[in-house]
Amino acid sequence: MRLNGTEVVDTFAEAFPMWGARIVITAESPAWAHEAARSLTGFATSVIGCKCEAGIERELDRDETPDGRPGASTLLFANDREGLAKRLVERVGQSVLTCPTTACFNGLDGEKTVDVGGQLRFFGDGYQASKLLDGRRYWRVPVMEGEFLVEERFAVAEGVAGGNVIILGHDVAGALRAAEAAAAAMRTVRDVILPFPGGIARSGSKVGSRYSGLIASTNEVLCPTLRAQVSHTDVPPDIGSVFEIVIDGLTLEAVREAMARGLEAAAAAGASQVTAGNYGGNLGPHHIQLRGLVPGLRD
Repeated sequence: MRLNGTEVVDTFAEAFPMWGARIVITAESPAWAHEAARSLTGFATSVIGCKCEAGIERELDRDETPDGRPGASTLLFANDREGLAKRLVERVGQSVLTCPTTACFNGLDGEKTVDVGGQLRFFGDGYQASKLLDGRRYWRVPVMEGEFLVEERFAVAEGVAGGNVIILGHDVAGALRAAEAAAAAMRTVRDVILPFPGGIARSGSKVGSRYSGLIASTNEVLCPTLRAQVSHTDVPPDIGSVFEIVIDGLTLEAVREAMARGLEAAAAAGASQVTAGNYGGNLGPHHIQLRGLVPGLRD
């Protein structure tokens, strides 16, 4: 298939369920809200090594936040509900409670919740206080600067992780330019994050390794430098660089929309080829076909 001169491989991205939460952070200035959000989502590129995947969803205006201050919306995903609860307590406690002027709120509606502020209140060492507003409990935790306001319970929901597009170019500059355009387009979609640095991964992995104990290793069939050393390669002879963009979302529809916008943007930016990663359908139940994802794809 082709789109604006770019070859699009007739394949699918294989995505799988993960539990997700939205954390709304506010502060006295957009800069401090962003600092807290950046810290909270740091070192959260992949559950393979980080126990969670997280990213900044978008910046929030004053009229979009619970306390009328500037803020940031972040999404955090983990393999299960219990793991997600642990990561929320750890990261809000270490990265938001500690950051000047911040407050922290649940950003999702849902019946399934986990205790976050109810755990962090103990930092107040008995001096903490609670208040109940519209059926939602908040904790005021004293800190040297003033007080940290945090919502007690955060809603969690089953989302989708592992949506992806893989972008191939003749050289690093061209492939990266197309990947940057795709990542920028994907960030315009609500309810998704791109957990890797800048939204782009140069080190796509496969499941397993020849070394015992490693659960993932380099995807050699997509490494241009290994083209002559492997028995099978998916890298055409004229390709010199490959990048992958991974998408996590609160809904399958949001992940599909992000992939569609990224595919269109990569093609418009001159990508030589776009494909997607899967494991033959054995990893996850969500198979997002590139065919039909965007108008204009033709055989």
